[in-house]
Parts: sequence; C-alpha cells; structure tokens
Amino acid sequence: MFPPFPTEEAQIFCRELMTQFDNYSSLCPQENNPDFSTDCLFGSGKGQMFGVLVCKDSQGRQVVLKAFSGQYNGHFLVPGWVPPLLDTKAYDEQVEGDDKTIKKLSVQIESTQNAIEKAELKMRRKELSRLSLEAIYKLYRFPCWNGRILSFCDILPGFVQGGKFPPTGTGDCCAPKLLGYAFSKNLVPVSLAEFFYGDSNLSGTRLHKEFYPPCDEKCSIVMPFMLGLKILYRDNSIVVVEKPAGLLSVPGRGEDMQDCVVNRLRCLFPNCIKQPSVHRLDMDTSGLLVLAFTEQAHKNLSAQFMQGKVYKEYHAVLRGRLQGSAAFNEKGDFVAQGKIELPFRLDVGNRPKQIYDEIHGKVGITEWFFIKHERCPQNVCKEKVLSHVRFVPRTGRTHQLRLHSMHEKGLGAAIQGDRLYGVRHEGERLMLHASLLEFAHPETNEKLRFSSIPPF
Repeated sequence: MFPPFPTEEAQIFCRELMTQFDNYSSLCPQENNPDFSTDCLFGSGKGQMFGVLVCKDSQGRQVVLKAFSGQYNGHFLVPGWVPPLLDTKAYDEQVEGDDKTIKKLSVQIESTQNAIEKAELKMRRKELSRLSLEAIYKLYRFPCWNGRILSFCDILPGFVQGGKFPPTGTGDCCAPKLLGYAFSKNLVPVSLAEFFYGDSNLSGTRLHKEFYPPCDEKCSIVMPFMLGLKILYRDNSIVVVEKPAGLLSVPGRGEDMQDCVVNRLRCLFPNCIKQPSVHRLDMDTSGLLVLAFTEQAHKNLSAQFMQGKVYKEYHAVLRGRLQGSAAFNEKGDFVAQGKIELPFRLDVGNRPKQIYDEIHGKVGITEWFFIKHERCPQNVCKEKVLSHVRFVPRTGRTHQLRLHSMHEKGLGAAIQGDRLYGVRHEGERLMLHASLLEFAHPETNEKLRFSSIPPF
C-alpha cells in the first residue's frame, strides 16, 4: 500500500523508539518485565513490525500513539501501547475452550484403529477448527473515520462464512491498530510510519530498523474501509484515490447527499483546500480520481483536463453483443475498434439523463476497443453474452460512455447494470470502471500514470 499519511514526523518518534530499544532492550523499561524485553526479537526470523501514529486532538494538541504487530511475546496488551482490535478476554475464552476440545479429538484420532472412525474424527476436528477461527474473526472491531465500527462481516460480506478467511493476521498490523485507536478517541491522524526491529524475517523482505508502508496482503483489505478511501498515491500537492461504486465524487444537494470523496478527503486531511476536485466520476462508476491539496495544484490539474492533456481509460462490460452502427464498417463487417462521435444534451424533463440531439447537442468523442466476449452468468440478456470494451474518452461529457454504449449509432449495447440507459437487475452494479489515469504532476511536471484493476 502507499502510505496514506505523511511519514516524516512519525519517523522521528520511530527513531526515538529504536534508540529506546537499543539502550534499554525493552518495550516498557519502567515495568521491569522480562516479557517485554526486545531480546526475543533476535534469532532466526524473530523480528517484528512497530509503528507510530502522530495525531491531533480536538484542541489541536499533539498525541503520539505506538503499536506493535500481532502479539508481543505472547501478550496482546503492553502498558503504553495501543490495544488490539478485538476483545482479548473473549479471545482467550474462545481459544481456551476450543483448544481443549480439539486436543481431546486429536487424542482420540491417535488412539483409534478404525479407519472410518478416524476419518470422521478428523472431519469433526477440521470443522471445529474452522468454527473456532470464524468465531475469532468475528471478535474484531474496526473503528472508522466516520465513527462507525465495522466487523469483518461488514468489510468482507460472506468472506468469513464457509472457511474462506482473510490472510492470517489481517487486522493485527500496526497501521489498522493505530488508526482504529485514533478514530475511537476522535483523534485526527497527521503522520504514520512503521519500522521493523530485530532479525530479518525468513523471506528476507523485512530488515532491521528499515521503514515500510502498510502491507498489501493484509492492511489493504481493512484500511480503505477504516479510512473511507483507498489511497493509491499522496504527496503534499495531490492525492489519487480509487472511488468505489455507489459513492459520490462531490457533494450533492441535501443532507443525504453529503457523503462523497471530497468530504471524506477533507475529513482525513483538514488542511486540504475546500474544493479539491478537478474531475469526477458518476456515482455508479468506480475507479481512479485525482484531487488537489493546494490551490496551485488545483489550477494546474484543471487546466490539464480542460486542454485534453489528461489520458483516461475505462473498462466496461456491455450487455449482449455490440450491435450499433459504430461497431460495423460500410460492408457490414464487425470491427474491433473505432471512434464514436455523437451529439447529445441534457434531457431537461428527465434529469440527469442525456439524449441524442443532432441539432442542439454537443459532440462527445470516444475511442473504443473490443476486448472479449464472456458468457453471461445469469439469464439477463437475450444472447447470454457480455462484451468487454475499453473506452478512451477524448471529451468529458456527462454520461458520455453510457450513452455511446447504448445508442444505436454507438455500440448498441447498454453497460450492464446501467439504471438510466439500460436495465439493472437486483444485486447488479454499473459495470464501468476508470482503470487508467495519466497526467503531469502539477509541481514537478513529471508524467504520472496510475492503473486500477476492475473489481468485476
């Protein structure tokens, strides 16, 4: 993961921790408890991750939090360090009760000579182990940016059920523990950094006293929910996020339309400018957005979008085969790519829908590339076929890709899940994702390119 907050200030406190470990060989010198000694971190693959989160309280005072990954030398709780994201007493009770039963079954398995009985006992032990792990995952609670507290079932609906669990240790890393504690205490994160201390892990990917960002394997599962945004890149000028489907890019009208990328960003970064948005995606569309932290960056990025200097690609899944005139040449043969130029305008009586209008409409231009056909997983289209298409918009008209997809002068097949220009069945989403974004950094003029895999 890309570090969601600046690291410099937190790294100062991390280095102070390293000095403490070097001089006192303890996480908590004042306790004089041998269990908190750092000696246990030295030995083959015994090192551990530590982290610091610098925050501000409601009075603007600095608060410094520190955490270790997982348990430390068998302890969840160490004085002065943030607690884990689960009830440790409930965890101990769950593990103690289940371990007794599992050990009893293991003894029975070893003692029986009956093959059928042995197989049945192994199945029972496997199922009990699964249920025990499921119960433990259900103990986790993740305080979030907006005051909500989520569980694994909220973050990964159905993922915990049936034995399909997150990677071991998900939720136990430093960053989620620190952010969860900060949000539970109404603290505003300012700077976050993590370092490894002790002998390198067995794979050699973690080195003594080196700094590392939150991990892709585990932190990327829970942190976007805790933060409210999936941050792909951030510096002092800009931030690139991956917007989920169903979230507004900018605030709408009314109290119920205030939850959006912009307001979530400003909540996480209070020093951000009031209007950081330089472009937007429809609420139903997912994918890449770049926003500005400063007025200068906003002005520069806005000019790049207006002058057509920003390159964008979208991945779409259309319902059925491509049947519009833009998908065929003059001989009637199917073509795998082309350009759509259609004039359209707002349907005033049916906002926000756009309609084709040769007289009063403004031309939208889209390059398209056919990718593949896919069998429709449900009986929701006549041909039982879906068409994957890559779009490169050369203009930025409202609903441009959605209208160019469905119109008979375009591709003649609506995007799957399009409730305005096609059909949306229960449980469907709009299958349109902003998958690539390329622009010049507003400060350095360096060409930046970001990609995002469609979630469908």
